[in-house]
Amino acid sequence: MSRTLHRKGLDPDRNRKDRTEPEARRGQLSVADPGFDFSTSPRPTTENWPVPLPGRPYPGSSNPTDWVAVPAPEFEEASMVISKSRLIGDTTLVGETGKLAKQAHGSCVVTLGETQVLATCTTAEPREGIDFFPLTVDVEERMYAAGKIPGGFFRREGRPSETAILTARLTDRPLRPTFRDGYRDEVQVVITVLSVDQANPYDIPGINAASLAVMLAGLPFDGPIGAVRLGLIGGQWKVNPTYQDLDLATFDVVVAGRMNDQGSIDILMVEGEAPEGSWERILEGATMPTEEVVAEGLEFAKGPIGEIIELQRQIVADAGTKPKEFVPAPAYAEDLYRAVEEFAGPRLKEALVHAKAEREANLDALKDELKEHLAASFGEEYAAMATQVSPAFKELQKKAMRRRIIEEGIRLDGRKPDEIRPITCEVGLVPRAHGSGLFQRGETQVLNVITLGMLRMTQMIDTLDPEDSKRYIHHYNFPPFSTGEVGRIGSPKRRDIGHGALAERALVPVVPSEDEFPYTLRLVSDVLESNGSTSMASVCASTLSHMDAGVPIKAPVGGIAMGLVAELGEFVTLTDILGAEDALGDMDFKVAGTKDFVTALQLDTKVTGLPAEVLAGALKQAKDARLAILDVMTRTISEPRSQLSLKAPRVIMKQIPVDKIGEVIGPKGKRINEIIALTGADIDIEDDGRVFIGSRDGESAERAVDMIEQIVHPRLPQAGERFEGTVVKTTDFGAFVNIMPGTDGLVHISKLGRGRRLQSVEEAVKQGDKLTVEVESVEPDRNRIALKPVGEGWDPPEGGWPRQEGEGERRPRPDGENRGRGFRPRRDRDRDRGDRGTRREH
Repeated sequence: MSRTLHRKGLDPDRNRKDRTEPEARRGQLSVADPGFDFSTSPRPTTENWPVPLPGRPYPGSSNPTDWVAVPAPEFEEASMVISKSRLIGDTTLVGETGKLAKQAHGSCVVTLGETQVLATCTTAEPREGIDFFPLTVDVEERMYAAGKIPGGFFRREGRPSETAILTARLTDRPLRPTFRDGYRDEVQVVITVLSVDQANPYDIPGINAASLAVMLAGLPFDGPIGAVRLGLIGGQWKVNPTYQDLDLATFDVVVAGRMNDQGSIDILMVEGEAPEGSWERILEGATMPTEEVVAEGLEFAKGPIGEIIELQRQIVADAGTKPKEFVPAPAYAEDLYRAVEEFAGPRLKEALVHAKAEREANLDALKDELKEHLAASFGEEYAAMATQVSPAFKELQKKAMRRRIIEEGIRLDGRKPDEIRPITCEVGLVPRAHGSGLFQRGETQVLNVITLGMLRMTQMIDTLDPEDSKRYIHHYNFPPFSTGEVGRIGSPKRRDIGHGALAERALVPVVPSEDEFPYTLRLVSDVLESNGSTSMASVCASTLSHMDAGVPIKAPVGGIAMGLVAELGEFVTLTDILGAEDALGDMDFKVAGTKDFVTALQLDTKVTGLPAEVLAGALKQAKDARLAILDVMTRTISEPRSQLSLKAPRVIMKQIPVDKIGEVIGPKGKRINEIIALTGADIDIEDDGRVFIGSRDGESAERAVDMIEQIVHPRLPQAGERFEGTVVKTTDFGAFVNIMPGTDGLVHISKLGRGRRLQSVEEAVKQGDKLTVEVESVEPDRNRIALKPVGEGWDPPEGGWPRQEGEGERRPRPDGENRGRGFRPRRDRDRDRGDRGTRREH
């Protein structure tokens, strides 16, 4: 509540030195009387902070303690704040508008649990000559939302994270087709993440907030759209599960839709996956996400989507937002289209040949002829309509392609609706790679290469997600030469990141766990040719490279892209769509999975009133195609190779007691560094006692394992055992030799001289020298091990070491010769001291 200040009556005794009541410090801003107890006061907020009356400065004294806070009349704007909530599943979804970002054309705050986003929508006049709808969706992550300070040198947010980019794409996909045809204004939707509770992902409130912001902006939008997440947990679909709930799920899917004129829900977008660990949960008896189960989930999602749509409609109605007037900007004039159809229509059938390159060349030539014909026909008027020729010609192609499919059942390349293009597979193409696979389907070709590394090579993630690292990484590249074009090559685009993430999610359920396969895996899919569904080709190619490298995946995974043509109530589902069928059709439906269940799926539709049985039929048709693809792949390589590539590092996982970690590391890392230096292995030690030992050859790794085992379970050497040791220290009396990790023995100086006396140990050995030694004796109670050098150059010859001249000879001493300090001749009375007499009496 807002508060204002009134002048206090001045206390005549307030300046007396004998005052007993506490008084605020001079110059301190206080909202309480001088006797206010700050130790029990509530934390100051903007609602109890003192402010002057509107238009009145602080009169008289500048001392803020002369003012007190009292309730002030509420601002008229405060009554414009609209807030609505509804229980969706087990969590309350709250939508609010009228408080934040009021200068945006539409703004709202949507909260799910304690995850909160601000969405704004702004528009601008269309650019001249534009023939497409320029919608931009951005997601701005704020690290304060999770109580984090950004990493990196600058300690501020930089380029969008992968999660932010994927969420922006997830929001754009149902939003874009819901705008009305012919709308050309620039529209920007910005989703700012204000708070995350590490339980509820921010993508669901983000999609719903974007829809509500567009509705509040009054744009020509056939919304609202509602979005909900479902988790398949315990055989039931749970609405808006938390991150923790999804740890028990076998499928995680986001579904977005809108309400059509008949009052039912049309599904616009689907993004789903079988999360990590789902394979193990299925083996334990959890429900398998088959095509039938997934279809049931999509139908179930329509209920909560309808509730979210009603919530948004209530907020828009209370806000009094009216749709703005909208005059569609047609891409072409009707008379121009008739002229295009009259000239190009009869010639189009001959141009639409099966081969992509020839077909595109024919269409380009036909378009040039069309432009010349129209220029001659329209004369001076043609200049004003020149930009309309391309969209009119594209519309003519679209109608011809769709009519041919509906009426004749024949597609652009001559295939039937459920026919797959020819498929070839190959593995082991790249000589130095740990594994590689090439997948070719028609004119789509993807090369995938896998690289295995130590677990310390995991990707560190600095985002708002609960996960802070990633062990399995899939990158996707789409160079311009893949479509025979010239273009810029640089950082990955949003499309590249989205396609790579989809292929990654498809393989996650079958990738072995860290304990089973202690490696970091990076896969790179390079698209070499493109004519339809390179993302699904990347799934197939990555499966091939996994098996070629010897990664023990649970099962092969294949993928297929489906399409749809809907005309006059007829629906024809297309298997293995071409690029042109994707652009000119009504659905893009990608499904990946094993032979038994779905591991990932992505759906975008443009039609309204799509019957549930059509979607279920598309899933069934996709499974048939996937099984055919998997059959070709497994004929190339039926299972993962029994051994890793010789070029891949060897990694061994060893579990040690947590209280032994310090002993393995040693003081200041001395012991672990010693093992690394002796073996050449890479060693990573986790806090839970797992030790990962990696090397380019298995022998070095095994040797490092033995050395660690000796530290964890030390044993005393036995007399007669021989060791290849290292001199670790020299003293005046001998050399200490390390014979096992953490175990040193002493070679006495007398055993190092090879028959001669040494002035110092360094005459024979120095620190760091290698020395073969044999154990002479062990004293466990005194922790002493006596060693002697053995081997070539150290074993004495028969008869012993030859004596050096002048050494080992004792000279006779004449009687009476001084034998050193303290010597005295023996006297007779020393032998028998005799009677010492009587004791003296005192």
